[in-house]
Amino acid sequence: MKQLYKNLLLSIDKEEKIASRNSKSVICEAYHMLSFLRELLTQIKAEVLTNGFANAQDEIVFFKCVKPQILGKLIFYNKFIILESNAPQTDELLQLYYAEQLKLLNKEFKKDIGASEFYKYYRSGRIDKDETYYRLGNINFYEGLNSFFFEVDVEFSTQYDYRIAKIISFDLLHNYVSSKLGKRDEFGKDAVSTVENSDFSWTDSKNALIELIYALHISGSVSHGRAGIKRITKLFEQLFEVNLGDIHHAFHQMKFRAGEKASYLVFLKNSLEQYMDRDI
Repeated sequence: MKQLYKNLLLSIDKEEKIASRNSKSVICEAYHMLSFLRELLTQIKAEVLTNGFANAQDEIVFFKCVKPQILGKLIFYNKFIILESNAPQTDELLQLYYAEQLKLLNKEFKKDIGASEFYKYYRSGRIDKDETYYRLGNINFYEGLNSFFFEVDVEFSTQYDYRIAKIISFDLLHNYVSSKLGKRDEFGKDAVSTVENSDFSWTDSKNALIELIYALHISGSVSHGRAGIKRITKLFEQLFEVNLGDIHHAFHQMKFRAGEKASYLVFLKNSLEQYMDRDI
């Protein structure tokens, strides 16, 4: 599993390099990423089918964290190409087009994503049903599956890894369309500009801030969980003038901490309760 995670981190690094190079159009860049991610997923699938998993926890981590990141971006770039290929050329029509696409995305979210019990489970960061959701052989054909699931490779999908991938792709596309409309929320540049030249600074460890960022993201406490982890990270980096580096790798390492994994959140809880007790 460590090697699979390394592959994912390498894919993120390569994605940034591909996305930053000069291309004739954003569609061209998206095609590059589509090809790259498809090949990466094929390679990892071959590795999984050949070697399997060392234990149940490795299997859960793969279908919960590793595969959905790659598949989610694969779905996103495919939808992105369709979105941009159909976009009108005039600015006036373009704004109307993106506004309509945003409405369709919000409708899709309410109907197919946000209303499900699994979405609430995933966003809340719960782990009590991970054995059911992220292990092979547990597909429940009695719950009324989308026709897609009758075509999946049951040796490489639990069905819920695909659902997470859809959430990831939705977040990416929603953020993109919103940015094209010039919408700025608490993650946008307008928000950051209000704290420019301030005296704010982060005085704890970088891992503590990363732990806090992930907690805010997976709990759905910010923008109902729809904002990407990268956007939240960028906001905090600009707010506190700190470079957090590879937050995905840092968070992965936290999972293997001895003792309390969310040590900073426990520290915050204890500090707040001690403060409250002073007034009693």
